[in-house]
Amino acid sequence: MMPRMDDARDYVAVARLQAAYGDAVTRRAWYELVPMFLPDCLVRLDLRTGAVSEHVGPEAIGRLIASSIERFEFFAFTIVNTVVDVAPDGVSASGRCYIRELRQDRADQRWSTAYGLYRDTYRRDGDRWRFATRDYSSLARTSAEGDGMDVFPIPGR
Repeated sequence: MMPRMDDARDYVAVARLQAAYGDAVTRRAWYELVPMFLPDCLVRLDLRTGAVSEHVGPEAIGRLIASSIERFEFFAFTIVNTVVDVAPDGVSASGRCYIRELRQDRADQRWSTAYGLYRDTYRRDGDRWRFATRDYSSLARTSAEGDGMDVFPIPGR
């Protein structure tokens, strides 16, 4: 099957959405998240600590992230790699976004690193792509003792 003519443009648009998300989180610009998400976007978080939490809508997602990173004096969200598959209909897509967070705790100045995986679905909403769902899983993080990394299996393998 031949790729759609707009496939490359759609891929770039979704990659830009992922990058804009990382930029907004790093700058703690929570209001910028609102147009990136569909209003009923469901975000599932599996931090590998037990229960999986679910949050709906960009405002709730912004509040959750803000409260999770407020303890960090420095926080940088970086994208390690992305994969985007645009559906033949040109209005839906799925993807994976591997990320790294570099953080410094405000209280003790301790540096830590976390790696994770977002498994996303996207919808075209008019002329822009938005997050429809995000399913996050921790992949590794600096151990509580600071002497190495706690590593978790990649989900869905």
